[in-house]
Amino acid sequence: MNIVILGAGQVGTSLAELLSVNNNDVTVVDLDGAQLQRLQDRLDIRTVKGHASHPDILAQSGLEEADMLIAATQNDETNIIACQFAHVLYKTETKIARVRSPAYLERPELFNRELNLDAIPIDVLISPEVLMKNYILQLIAYPGSLQVVDFADGKVRLVAFRAYARGVLVGKQIKEIKHYLPKGVETRIVAIYRRGSVVMPTGDVTIKAGDEVFFLAKPEHIPIIIEELRHKKTKPSRHIIIAGGGNIGFSLAKELETDHNVKVIEHNIQRARVIAESLENTIVVQGDVSDKSLLIEENMDEADLYIAVTNKDETNIISSMMAKKLGATRVISLVNNQNYVELTQLNSIDVAISADQITTSHLLHYLHEGDTVKAFTLRRGAAEAIEIIAHGSENTSRVIGKRIGDIPWPNNITVGCIIRDDKVIMAHRDTVIEAGDHLILFLTDHKSADEVTELFDPEHAKPQWTQWFK
Repeated sequence: MNIVILGAGQVGTSLAELLSVNNNDVTVVDLDGAQLQRLQDRLDIRTVKGHASHPDILAQSGLEEADMLIAATQNDETNIIACQFAHVLYKTETKIARVRSPAYLERPELFNRELNLDAIPIDVLISPEVLMKNYILQLIAYPGSLQVVDFADGKVRLVAFRAYARGVLVGKQIKEIKHYLPKGVETRIVAIYRRGSVVMPTGDVTIKAGDEVFFLAKPEHIPIIIEELRHKKTKPSRHIIIAGGGNIGFSLAKELETDHNVKVIEHNIQRARVIAESLENTIVVQGDVSDKSLLIEENMDEADLYIAVTNKDETNIISSMMAKKLGATRVISLVNNQNYVELTQLNSIDVAISADQITTSHLLHYLHEGDTVKAFTLRRGAAEAIEIIAHGSENTSRVIGKRIGDIPWPNNITVGCIIRDDKVIMAHRDTVIEAGDHLILFLTDHKSADEVTELFDPEHAKPQWTQWFK
């Protein structure tokens, strides 16, 4: 695939890193020549220095031959105009734009061509702030979860959770789990990470305390399964303190204030006044979240959840560490700088989230060829979960009509479940795949995505008669 990326910031860089290793032709455009040189020194990509929305720069980028444009600069207007030019000048097939301002996002008729034939021709609109808000809300919905990802329009969810000592399922083999769950509650463990290394979830594998367990289940069954991995009942997060009143912090408070006791701490006094006037049931405090005395004054020891989403990684990390030490039950911290990831894993931060990783994940399935419906990166890009459709027939497909145990899957893949006619079927070796099935797969190595796409592609399947003459 030929892809042009506008912007060499965190999102653009993450996308370039992801796409350049998967046999794509990638070109990155940015005004920062030094940053472009750094990218070109370590990635197999082309770079063009210049303003991302100028027609001559777009021409130099090779947009005429591109299959996809990803406009991910820091400027909304630049991204919007670039997509407009791509449509007018080159009829670019897929145009994706990063748009952050609520002034644009609250007017869907500007971009949705089903609502307005004259809408701006953007195929996919992404807002890191909205994606972050929704992601954090999922984590809040399942207290103690490390990651939560929806598949099949929410019919099934992938959840990562840490197993605790004395949990009912801890010390049990995976094949025994069904005996310890209530009747009708089903799950499929798709991966276990133990001390940073993956353990493929065969039936004989025993769950141990400290394991990071990834499992699939229906949304209504997830709280029950989580309780069996813990030794005590999980308390919902009622008292929530949010550090940072920017777009993410404000939208989170607005969403949560009806059913939770929410407090926002914002450093900028003008911004604090604006959000205080816009929120109805949220307490807004003006102050520095890195000030230990302020955190003590705001009763951090009573907080069920502390969420640090300021625009500075260092502030988020330091304040989160202090919040945990002062008694906050759980801490979620926004950390975009990859150099800090190891630091967050060593300290008391429960969940470190990255806006660029979440944004990249949201775009992932648009970047896969074939019938991938959804894809999501996990564990900071090391793993991937995908939803893919089985198309074709028994004569044209290498998976349709076959038992899961008979299909030549790559070694690092676990088949989680199948969605068939709106029903969730947990995968087993003897489960036969039918045409139209949606399969949820867990890849411990994201580089296997191309192998999966090829396996599901009817065009790569050998005609039935060729197998008779082996």
